Formats: sequence, structure tokens, C-alpha cells
Amino acid sequence: MRTALRALAATAAALLAVTALSPAAQARPEPEAPEEFVALRSVDPTIIQEMRYTTAHTFLGERVDGYRQPVCILTRPAARALHLAQKRLLRQGYSLKVYDCYRPQRAVDHFVRWAKDLDDQSMKGEFYPRVDKDRLFEDGYIAEKSGHSRGSTVDLTLVRLPALPTRPYRPGERLAPCFAPKDERFPDNSVDMGTGYDCFDTLSHTDDPRIQGLQRANRQFLKRTLTEVGFVNLPEEWWHFTFRPEPFPDTYFDFPVHRRPVAGH
Repeated sequence: MRTALRALAATAAALLAVTALSPAAQARPEPEAPEEFVALRSVDPTIIQEMRYTTAHTFLGERVDGYRQPVCILTRPAARALHLAQKRLLRQGYSLKVYDCYRPQRAVDHFVRWAKDLDDQSMKGEFYPRVDKDRLFEDGYIAEKSGHSRGSTVDLTLVRLPALPTRPYRPGERLAPCFAPKDERFPDNSVDMGTGYDCFDTLSHTDDPRIQGLQRANRQFLKRTLTEVGFVNLPEEWWHFTFRPEPFPDTYFDFPVHRRPVAGH
């Protein structure tokens, strides 16, 4: 009997050890956002937010890892600079609209996995019609690190007020090239910038000479407005701006895009 009881005790201890080491028990808490990060809406609720990576309307064709809620998170200096730009734009009948703000490293890792899967070309017709997917790394469209993960980079555009609604993307709908005329590509309530957002094409270069007229004027208006409040444009993407100096120039964060990490900041 004593032998049987000892065996049962040993078995129970082993089960407890396995439970203690189970993934649920060993799950690490989510990374926290430093106090310097804020929800943009807490600084300026008038800026329009269309957080694309929380939807399936992305070059991946699905929601991106780490984007749990459609909330724009930025470092406080970057958010305050956008607020200043927005005040100036509202007086002229325009509003900023953000597509992406802080981007966790896990989202960048998702981009990298997708780019290496050459069989997945479901969104090629819209986002990279003229680029072979096996060249996305070489051509600089995808990288293993992103300035967005440092918290002071934002993707955005201009909207003429009053803002019209933008219909939601329907997965499986017919795709139009991101550089097609505005009335042919996916509808967006922004002004005409010559391409859609996240268009993997040299036409997205801010100063591409093929972009002329009103489209060029719109790009220069956006660039000039943001430059005046401390942002620097990435020449390869008309929508991409980084506030300088960055509070975290060498740190790539991985807390999720969610209201909780910045609650109370």
C-alpha cells in the first residue's frame, strides 16, 4: 500500500510539474509601451484614422500580426507635431488621415514571412502589379526592420473636408492597380496623390517626374505641411514621414497595437 501511495504521489508531482511548465503557465506578459507613447486620438481627436493593417485590405490580403485594435499610437512629440499640422490644415479645409503609425516588430516579421512565400500573390493585382515578388527585398519594399517600430513614423494622406466615407474592402473583390486613375482604383476619400497607399511602384516616389499637375501639387502640399512641423519624408513613399529628432532612434518595440498599452499616458 505504501508503495502504491508513493507511486501516486510521484505521479501527482510529475503532473504538477508539467502543468507549471505548460505554455499557458509560462506565457510571458505582453511588452508594455513606454510613457512617451500615446494614442493619437488623446492628442488630436480630429485627425481621421483608417488603420489599414487591422483589415484585410493590405498587400498581404489579411490582418497583420500585432494589430488588435484600429488605434494610432505614436511617441508624444510626433503626435503633438501632427496636432500642430492638423490645426493649420483645418483652417484651409483639409484634414490629415493616418493609415499606419507605430508598428510592432511582430508585424514586420509577418511582412517578411509573407514576402518569402512566393506562392502567395493574392493581392499582386492592386499593390505590386509591376514588381516580381522575389524582388521585394532587393528593391527595398520589404525589410526586416522598420522605422515605424521606433514610434515616430507615420503613413498618412490629406482629405478635403467635409470628409466623405470610404467603403470597406470586400475580400475577393476585383483588384485595380494602385497606380490606376483615381476613379478606377480602390476608392479612398483622400485627395488624389497619383497612387494609392502602399503602392509598390516607383510612381510612389514623392518626386517622381511622371506625377504632375494636381497630383504633384497635393504631394508637395502634404510634404511642405509636415516638414514645417518637424517631419522628414521618405523619398520612396509619398505617404511616409518620420518626426525628428526621434525619442527612440535605436529601439524597435513590439508591444501590440491596442488601447491598453497606452491607457492613461
